[in-house]
Amino acid sequence: MKKSLIVTATLAALLAACSSTPTAPVQEKAPAQAAAPKSDIAPKPVAVAKTDPFKDADALNKIPLLQKRSIYFDFDSFAIPLDYVSVIEAHSMYLKANANAKVLIQGNTDERGSREYNLALGQKRADAVKNNLKLLGVKEDQVEAVSLGEEKPKATGNDEAAWAENRRADLVYGN
Repeated sequence: MKKSLIVTATLAALLAACSSTPTAPVQEKAPAQAAAPKSDIAPKPVAVAKTDPFKDADALNKIPLLQKRSIYFDFDSFAIPLDYVSVIEAHSMYLKANANAKVLIQGNTDERGSREYNLALGQKRADAVKNNLKLLGVKEDQVEAVSLGEEKPKATGNDEAAWAENRRADLVYGN
């Protein structure tokens, strides 16, 4: 009990010591004319790239993100996974820098589901990529979206690994 009274009294004394009456704000004095001596060494200009790397004729083969031409989706989904946002951004930058470039987006599905369902899901996947490119500033006439459904599998097999390879949207460039 005695110890808690001492602690309470000490805290009260510290709080009282910290309180202060308001005073007028302190005005800063203007700094001296030359606080630091001037250097005789002139700063070196920074080299700036004068060309847009996305306008390079071979950019599709040189820039790693542009070499990725497939966007993979989760089962029964057409939501673009966050892992592929940077890929879509890179393709949008390329298409904006090259107004004559055109891309065909082919939506694909695995073999599960009816033909009609897979065609509809493939179209939704292709449209999702197309809409993202348009939101990033790509012109409508540069992008076309089609569904191939289950007709163009990348992998054969009846297991999850094969199905995962087939749930995708491919970006196919042409003129």
